[in-house]
Amino acid sequence: MGLKLLLAVVWLVSIQLTLSSAEPRSFSIDYKNNCFLKDGKPFQYVSGSIHYSRIPSYYWKDRLLKMYMTGLNAIQVYVPWNFHEPVRGVYGFQGDRDLEHFLSLANQTGLLVILRPGPYICAEWEMGGLPAWLLEKPNIHLRTADADYLEAVSSWFAVLLPRVSKWLYSRGGNIISVQVENEYGSYFACDYNYLRHLQTLFRSFLGEDTLLFTTDGNTDREMMCGTLEGLYATVDFGTDTNVSAAFARQRRFEPKGPLVNSEFYTGWLDHWGEAHASVDTMRVSRMLEEMLAMGANVNMYMFEGGTNFGYWNGADYDSRYRSVVTSYDYNAPLTEAGDPTDKLLAIREVISKFREIPEGPMPPATPKMEYGFVTLQRVGNVSGLLDVLTPQGPVQSHYPLTFEEIKHYYGFVLYRTKLPQSIPDGQPLISPRNGIHDRAYVSVNGVYQGLLERDTGLVMNVTGQEGDQLDVLVENMGRVNFGSKINDNKGIMGELILGSNVLTDWLIFPVDLDGAISRGWPHSGMHHWLPPHLGDGPALYETPDSLAGDEEMPDLLAGEGAGPTVYKGILPPNGIAWDTYIKLIGWTKGQVWVNGVNLGRFWPARGPQQTLYVPGPLLSTTRSNNITVLELEKAPTTTRLLFMDRPQLNATMGKS
Repeated sequence: MGLKLLLAVVWLVSIQLTLSSAEPRSFSIDYKNNCFLKDGKPFQYVSGSIHYSRIPSYYWKDRLLKMYMTGLNAIQVYVPWNFHEPVRGVYGFQGDRDLEHFLSLANQTGLLVILRPGPYICAEWEMGGLPAWLLEKPNIHLRTADADYLEAVSSWFAVLLPRVSKWLYSRGGNIISVQVENEYGSYFACDYNYLRHLQTLFRSFLGEDTLLFTTDGNTDREMMCGTLEGLYATVDFGTDTNVSAAFARQRRFEPKGPLVNSEFYTGWLDHWGEAHASVDTMRVSRMLEEMLAMGANVNMYMFEGGTNFGYWNGADYDSRYRSVVTSYDYNAPLTEAGDPTDKLLAIREVISKFREIPEGPMPPATPKMEYGFVTLQRVGNVSGLLDVLTPQGPVQSHYPLTFEEIKHYYGFVLYRTKLPQSIPDGQPLISPRNGIHDRAYVSVNGVYQGLLERDTGLVMNVTGQEGDQLDVLVENMGRVNFGSKINDNKGIMGELILGSNVLTDWLIFPVDLDGAISRGWPHSGMHHWLPPHLGDGPALYETPDSLAGDEEMPDLLAGEGAGPTVYKGILPPNGIAWDTYIKLIGWTKGQVWVNGVNLGRFWPARGPQQTLYVPGPLLSTTRSNNITVLELEKAPTTTRLLFMDRPQLNATMGKS
C-alpha cells in the first residue's frame, strides 16, 4: 500500500471514529429526576408563544430577536391548517405562510421550538384552524374518528409533517417537542380512538424518539379526556390559579417527569362589544418566578399576539355568538406591533434570576408615523358592483345555500330575490331558526333598510312593491374556534320569511372583494403596489382593461352613505414607510384594504378596538398607496381616515 493511500485510510478511519463517538442530539424526559434532558443534560425551558400567521414575514426576525433578548430559550408555535390549505388540495407555504423559513429564523436566533400542529389549534383563529371546506360534508363530526374527518387530517399531515420532520432537534433542527391535537379535554367528544389515530400519524412521520405531548386545562375532566398513554400530559393555567394545586393535578396524570405549564396567560383576548382585557404585570412576574423556582417549564401565552388580518379571527359561542376583534394584542409582553412593554422588562428581570440573559440591548420599538388624514371617494354600493365583485355570475337556488355549499368560505355572500307582494306599510323579515350567520345587511332596490344579526336581531321591517329587488348581504364574522359549536356554517341557514311568505328563487353571489382589490380595483388606471410576501401576486399590478371605467357604473343607492358601500382613497408617498394605525372616526363597521392587503375588520361603533394596525412594509415610499374601505352600515358625512402613530384598543364599548 502506498504512503498516500495509507494516510488517506488513516484519515477516513479517524473521521469515522470521531463521528461515532460524538454524542447524538436528543431531547427526552428523565422520569427519575423529573426533568427534560437535552443532549443528556437536565434542561428547563422558558418559552413564549408567537403566531407567524399573525405577523408579516418581514417582521419575523425582529420579533424572534426580542424574544431571545428577553431570555427565552424556546418559542411555541401553532400551525393553522386553514392558513396553508384554504381550498382542499391547494397548499400555500410561501411568503407569510413559509413555515420552514420561520423555523429557520428561530434556529438562527438560538430559539428552540415547541410545535403545535393541531390539526385543531383553537388560538382564537377562524374555526380553530380547521379548514371551512370540511363543512361541505354536512354530517361530518370534527375532532373525532369520523372517517371523512380522519381522511382529510391524514392527507394534510402527509403534506405538513414531512416538511417539519427535518427541523426536529434529533435531526439537526430546533423542534424539541410536538403537541398532539390541542386541549382536547375541553371538547365534548372525548374520543380516544381519534387521539390514537393522531398518535400513529405523528409516530409514522416523526419517528419513535420524538417527544409528543398534550395540553389541557386545569380540571380533572379536561385532563382525563385530553390525555393518552404515550403522550406526555401537560397543563395550562393563568394568574388566577394556585400554582401548587395546578401542578398537583398534572402529577395525578404524570406522577413522574417535568412540571409543564404549556399556556401561562400573560393577557387575554378581546371580543367586539366587551371590555378590553388586561392581566396585571406584577401578578405575571410573581407567578412566573414561583414556577421557575419550582423547576417548572413555562410557556407564556402570548408573548406576542399580532393581528387577525383579513377574515382570520375566530369567535366564541357560549350563551351567544361573540366574534373576536381584529387586534390580537393580547396585552402581551410584545405589543401587536412587536414593541417591548413594561411587562416584558419585568419578565426579563425574573428570567435573569434563573438563567443568563443574552448580552446587548433590547431591540427598540419599530418607528411609527402619523401620516394624517386621507379623504375617500365613494365608489358605489355593493349591489351595484357585482359585475366586478362576482364576475362569474350568481348561483341559482330555490332556497338559500350556505357559504360552504357554494365553496365561498370567507367574507361576504349576497342573496338576491324579488318581493312576492307589495308591502307599502312594511312587513317583518324573519330568520325563524336564528339562521343568520352572522350579520345580514338588507336592501330593497339598492336602498338600505336595516340588518339582521345572529342571536340578537332576528326580525326587521321591510317595505317595497311586488317585484322589487331584495338584497341580503351576509357577513361571515369568523367561525367558532372553541367548544362544541365549531361546525359553524355561514350564510342563511334555512329559510327567510317575509310576513307569511317563505322567500324562494334566490340568486346567490359570492362576493370576491379581495380578488378584485388585489387586481387593482377600484383605483382604475393607477399603479397598484403590493410589497413582497404581503400579497399573493407580483409586486406591481396594472389595472386590467376589463376593470377600467368602473366609476361609470350606475349607483343604485338612494341614501348616500347608507348600507354596504365601497370607498377609495390615496395616501401619497412621502419617502417613509413606517408602521401606522388607521382610525375610522365616525365610521360604523366594515373592512379596510391597504395596497390590496386586507387589514381586517373595523367596528368602532361597538368597540373596544378603534384603530387598525398597518405594518410599515405594506406602504410604498415612492408610489401612491391605495386605500379601499367597505362600510357596511353608515359612513360619516366627511369620509376621512386618520393615520395615527399609536393604537387605540381600549375605548368605551358601544352597542351599535
